[in-house]
Amino acid sequence: MSLMKRMSMIFKAKANKALDRAEDPREVLDYSYQKQLEMLQQVRRGVADVATSRKRVELQINQLKQQSDKLTSQAQQAISMNREDLAREALTRKSGLTAQINDLSAQHAQLQGEEEKLTLAQQRLQAKVESFRTRKETIKATYTAAEAQTRINEAVSGIGEEMGDIGLAMQRAEDKTQEMQARAGAVDELINSGALEDLTASPSDDISRQLEQLSSQNDVEAELAALKGQSAPQAISGAQQGQSGQAGQAESVVDAQSVEKEQQ
Repeated sequence: MSLMKRMSMIFKAKANKALDRAEDPREVLDYSYQKQLEMLQQVRRGVADVATSRKRVELQINQLKQQSDKLTSQAQQAISMNREDLAREALTRKSGLTAQINDLSAQHAQLQGEEEKLTLAQQRLQAKVESFRTRKETIKATYTAAEAQTRINEAVSGIGEEMGDIGLAMQRAEDKTQEMQARAGAVDELINSGALEDLTASPSDDISRQLEQLSSQNDVEAELAALKGQSAPQAISGAQQGQSGQAGQAESVVDAQSVEKEQQ
């Protein structure tokens, strides 16, 4: 298959799919019904035209018959006046009118037959159009109900295009909210740790913080002093024990020296 044929086939397939997506059966049915009404109107105009032609022929036939009757009367009058030549002329003209009347009568019969056929076709077409209209409205109502049911089901299940967009918007909103909450928490932690300074804090807040720091330092110093107070008695008792030990040792040395002197 050549490149142009493939492109043509792809284009036709895409166009057909787009048309199927854009086609609304209700609009197509209404358009078809409108075209049938136009066709019915054309048939009606055709019937009216044929009927008008038939009526015109009837008027011509009646006029010719009147002229023919007049010529007959003139021929009789000419015979009564011994004018055979005039009577022959009148009858000759009457013969020509009779031929025209016969032609018009045949044409009248043909037009009448066509009128009857068109009238019958009009009646059948009108019945068909009425039947199509009833079926059209039924199909449109069924399609509308099915479309509404489909939209309701898609809305309930959340698979519809609009509901899908709404779901994505909600998901984005939730993600953004979580991000903002995390950012706010991180900033609070940095401010509390002192890594960031709260520019909106008033001077009284700075003083309070400094006082809290001093109070915390005082608490640390007081606890340190308490620990020192607990360890001081133990150190004093240890020193006293050391001094008593040294005195005992000195007394022992003195006694030893006295014993040695007595022995000498």
